[in-house]
Amino acid sequence: MLERYIRPMWAFVFRDWHLTRRYMSWVVVFVFYAIVNSATIALIGKAQDDFRLTLTLLLGVLLWSFLSAMYNEIANSISYERWEGTLEYTFMAPVSRLIHLSGVSLFAIIFSVVRTIVILVGLVLFIQVSVNGANLLGVLVVLLVASLAFMGLGLMAAILPVMSPENGAQATNIFQGILLLVSGIYYPVSVLPTWVQPLAYLSPATYALEACRKLMGINHPDSTPDKLVGAPLSSVLPELGILLLMGVVLIPLGLLVFHTAEMWAKRTGKLKRTG
Repeated sequence: MLERYIRPMWAFVFRDWHLTRRYMSWVVVFVFYAIVNSATIALIGKAQDDFRLTLTLLLGVLLWSFLSAMYNEIANSISYERWEGTLEYTFMAPVSRLIHLSGVSLFAIIFSVVRTIVILVGLVLFIQVSVNGANLLGVLVVLLVASLAFMGLGLMAAILPVMSPENGAQATNIFQGILLLVSGIYYPVSVLPTWVQPLAYLSPATYALEACRKLMGINHPDSTPDKLVGAPLSSVLPELGILLLMGVVLIPLGLLVFHTAEMWAKRTGKLKRTG
C-alpha cells in the first residue's frame, strides 16, 4: 500500500538529483561562495578573540546555511521546472500534489544536509573551535523539527514563480532576506529596532537559534574555549513545541496555498508562460 506513495515520491527525489547533477558546476560555485562567505563572517569573532562570539557566528552561518538552502530548493522548484520546460508535464502527471511536493521537500532536506556538511568541512580549514560538551544530538533534533516549519514556508513561497513567471523567483529572495534580518542569525533580536522585533517571533529560525545556542552552551557562564556546557534537550522543549506547532500549521497551509495558486495558474494560462 505504501509503495504506491513512496515510489513516485522517490521518483521526484531522483529527478531533482539528476537535475542538480546536470548543473553541478553551478552548485560547486555557490557552495564555494557559501564557504568563503561563512568563513568571512565567523572570522569576525576570531579577530575579536572572543570564542563566544565566534561560536555564535559559526552556529548562525551553519544553521542559516541549512534552513535557507532547504527553503530555496522548495521555493524555487517551480522556477527550475519552468526553465527546463517540464512544468506542465509535472502538473499533468497522475500523482497527487502532496506526493510531488513531498518528493521535492525530501530532496531539499537531503541536499541541505550535504551542503551544510561540506560548508562545515570548509570552515574547519579557517577556524578551529572545540565543541566538547555541546549537546550536538539535541541541535540535530532542533534542526529536524525546524525544517518542518521552513518546509511550509518554502511551499508558500513556491507559488510566487507560478503567479509571476517574470519576477516570482526574485520575490522568493526578498522573503528569505526578511527572514534573515528578523531572525537574529548573527545578533540578538534585542538589537533590532523596536518596530521590527515582533516580526522575529513569527520566524521559526528565531526559535531554532535560541534553542541551539542553549544546547551548544554558548551563553552558559561556565563554558570555556576548551569545554562547553550544553543544556539538555528538556531545557528547549518550549522552543521545540513552538517549532512543531509552526510545522503543523505551515505545512497544510502551504499545501492549501499552493493548490489554490495552481488552480488559478491553470485557469489563467500562467503555466504555459515562460517569461
